[in-house]
Amino acid sequence: MSTYRTITCPDCGCSIEVYANPAPTVDIIIETESPGAPGIVLIQRENPPFGWAIPGGFVDYGESAEDAALREAKEETGLAVTLKGILGVYSDPRRDSRQHTISTVFVATARGTPAAGDDAVDVAIFGIESLPQDIAFDHSVILGHYAQVRRGERQLCACRQTKSPEPQGYPQSP
Repeated sequence: MSTYRTITCPDCGCSIEVYANPAPTVDIIIETESPGAPGIVLIQRENPPFGWAIPGGFVDYGESAEDAALREAKEETGLAVTLKGILGVYSDPRRDSRQHTISTVFVATARGTPAAGDDAVDVAIFGIESLPQDIAFDHSVILGHYAQVRRGERQLCACRQTKSPEPQGYPQSP
């Protein structure tokens, strides 16, 4: 089922079909390497939907999912992360009440102390066994899958570890 609307090109008058596509997003489960405080980093959202969430956000046009994960982790937690792998892709149209999104979920490691940034009002490190009750989006499901990885019941998929080179010959905006 395609959802689109037809607009008219202002230059040539041709009809153009504009499709309503899901927005690509990333989420990053950040494992801390701090001695005495092992766990994962969650942010408390400043904007609806409220609650605790895995750091993440929208992939910018011309940006790879891996680069978006590195950027979003830094923006929301202040942490520079190292990507370990991909937990999965989550695409239920109901996962985000604002719009249909498709999220690539990464697992990463980081050192240091997280600090709330961007659209986070708070940030905290939680043990996988002691997560808060008010978790936003479908992140409870995702964190359940992550717990399976920790128990050896699920595997991560490989991902590129370094920042992409600057694109050559690709437009930077639509």
